Amino acid sequence: MQWSNVLASRSSRMKASEIRELLKLLDQPDIISFAGGIPDPALFPVDAFKEAFSEALTTQAKAALQYSVSEGYKPLRDWIAGEMAKIGIPCDAGNILITSGSQQALDYLGKLMLSPKDTALVGWPTYLGALGAFNAYEPNYDRLDPKANRTGADFAATAAAAGGRVKFAYLSVDFANPTGETMDRGAREAVIDLADEMDIAIIEDAAYQTLRFDGQAIPPILALEIARKGSIEDCRTLYCGSFSKSLAPGLRVGWICAAKEIVGRLVLMKQAADLHSSTANQIVTHKVASTIFNAHVAKLRATYMARRDHLLAALAREMPKGVEWTKPEGGMFIWLTLPKGVDGAELLAKSLQSERVAFVPGRAFFADGSNGNTLRLSFSCANEAQIDEGMKRLGRLIRDNT
Repeated sequence: MQWSNVLASRSSRMKASEIRELLKLLDQPDIISFAGGIPDPALFPVDAFKEAFSEALTTQAKAALQYSVSEGYKPLRDWIAGEMAKIGIPCDAGNILITSGSQQALDYLGKLMLSPKDTALVGWPTYLGALGAFNAYEPNYDRLDPKANRTGADFAATAAAAGGRVKFAYLSVDFANPTGETMDRGAREAVIDLADEMDIAIIEDAAYQTLRFDGQAIPPILALEIARKGSIEDCRTLYCGSFSKSLAPGLRVGWICAAKEIVGRLVLMKQAADLHSSTANQIVTHKVASTIFNAHVAKLRATYMARRDHLLAALAREMPKGVEWTKPEGGMFIWLTLPKGVDGAELLAKSLQSERVAFVPGRAFFADGSNGNTLRLSFSCANEAQIDEGMKRLGRLIRDNT
């Protein structure tokens, strides 16, 4: 069978994720890994999940194991709506769609809005998983930089020259993957201005929003837009949330919060794709979130903040002159810019062979494959000894290759 004869043209744009491939290295005991942006499994609230699963299969077994509504488990959507209100996003369960992780949310939004040759505005760099989700729908990409003062007319003309139109701006405003950086309030407001000018959607990826360690919290873009327009029903922002970083990624429970008109269209997409997310996992997530969420997230913040601080100190101590890095206020990542001429992918190959230190080369996070002299480090799963030894080895490797 020549499978290439029956594949859609979009399949050529679907590439293996460098991060997913690197996760395979975690099984090698001699690798010091700063690659996967994953929660530390030692911090999973296992006892709370044991209790919740037991209760679900004892008192709600028929519901937990049965088909359910596509919108998601109502008590969980009510709980999420309550949490949204706390961050300036008043809404109700009708504004919430449960998805199989926020990655499914990105896929649905790309499928719903992108026609071939349309343009998505993204950060430079941006989340690799978002590019992977959108690529299947054959878009073009343009650089979203609120401080660059590009006009909507400029973006529209570039998109038209490429054969389509701009459909949305995608961004992660808090502790972004991969840079760890946070967008200030002025830049968030500027994105709303641009989207209003162009009449496009805003996709706000809030996967790390709960993991703030220090600094002043800034309202989400959706909250700022509601403050302007009075109601979520008049807003163009779609907020994508997830329990993957706050509770456990294996449950695959995320959500989209948006105006009911667009949520209704997304429900139809959910029905066509997988009917609904796991009912049992939604029931269990609701039980755990409604009992221990705040205390558990506080524990995560304290642990990850200590690891961030230790990694920043190790970078200052071990990195040679010419290496620069971000100083995130939360999340899981630090972004390194290497001296010109040092390629992150080539450095990784040498590192795995000689130093046994894993990280993610930065080029994959750029829609045009540029900026090869960058890399991403994750501090979420590394202890102090691993950080010290890993940065010592990495600093030596960079020094020897500059």
